[in-house]
Amino acid sequence: MKFLLLLWICLAITSAHAQQKGWEKEWNEALEGGKKEGKVVVATSPDPAMREIAARFKARFGITVEHLAARSTQLSGRLTTERQAGIYSVDVYLGGVQTVANSLFPEKVFDPLKSKLILPEVVDGKNWKGGKLWFIDPEERYVLRVFSTITGLLHINTNHVRPGEITKAADLLGAKWRGKIASEDPTVPGSGSNTAARIYMQTNEEFVKKLYLGQKVVSTRERRQLTDWLARGTYPIVFGAQSSDVEKMIKEGFPLKEIYAYADLPPALSGSPWMLTLINRAPHPNAARVFLNWIVSKEALEIYSRGETRATLRTDMDESFIPSEQIPKAGVNYFDTFDWEFTVSGKEKIRLRMKDILGR
Repeated sequence: MKFLLLLWICLAITSAHAQQKGWEKEWNEALEGGKKEGKVVVATSPDPAMREIAARFKARFGITVEHLAARSTQLSGRLTTERQAGIYSVDVYLGGVQTVANSLFPEKVFDPLKSKLILPEVVDGKNWKGGKLWFIDPEERYVLRVFSTITGLLHINTNHVRPGEITKAADLLGAKWRGKIASEDPTVPGSGSNTAARIYMQTNEEFVKKLYLGQKVVSTRERRQLTDWLARGTYPIVFGAQSSDVEKMIKEGFPLKEIYAYADLPPALSGSPWMLTLINRAPHPNAARVFLNWIVSKEALEIYSRGETRATLRTDMDESFIPSEQIPKAGVNYFDTFDWEFTVSGKEKIRLRMKDILGR
């Protein structure tokens, strides 16, 4: 009996050792191949954090990150146009769920990602809230979500919006704020349409009409313009400004504040700034695999988390720098604006409805 137990233990150790060596072999082969390829092309929004990500990745692995920066809709259009012409220039896409789920996923431009993740700190369930990696696509292998934060509803300039003037969403409909509200365009995929869909779902269409039409909300597709308008007080209430940009301006002394919810518009979750995907027929497959594993490591996600002030789904992260209002509380059933089913059905229908409402 003792002999059989000893034999079982030896076999278990041998098997575990073989598995360990297996991932190391795969990793080393990918790293060697990636260095020969020389670079990985990553398409994503122009996030400031990408500069540090690219520099750290280059220093650690000797592989250059070529950052293709643009809005999600622009990147999606470029990918589609290139592929129609037989051009495959992008390896990794970091994008919002709306473009991923409604534009790129249906076109089958992604390769399975799940099998490409091999680093123990990435695949070990204990390192992730929920006990495992969260693949949000229907097949649970193409689209990985690594952020979950209580999303901001809007920003205000406190020199123009005094404490107590707006305590509930209904107050936004007051005559004082007519012509004083701006938003990222709610008719195109992105933060603007995400916010509009959230408001639509948590209130009703009549409220949305009163807000966007009755209050003469000004829209733009340039998020930096929103921050500038907010800081100047041109539009002291703004939907869709980049939180990281606003945070920098707050540190510089601008009287700005983020509002996460009102009593009649409860808190909601976001998976921003991106979902992780692997583009099929990637021109630098080995470098892409190295990047895919590293970008969801503790080291890389902390860079992004600090740069964008977003809570990740890792359990081993320092979250002391994230405002408590942004960290989801256990046991609370939040409205999730990045839910896959809501994105491909409800959210898209609302976006198209917003086009009708606004006559665009």
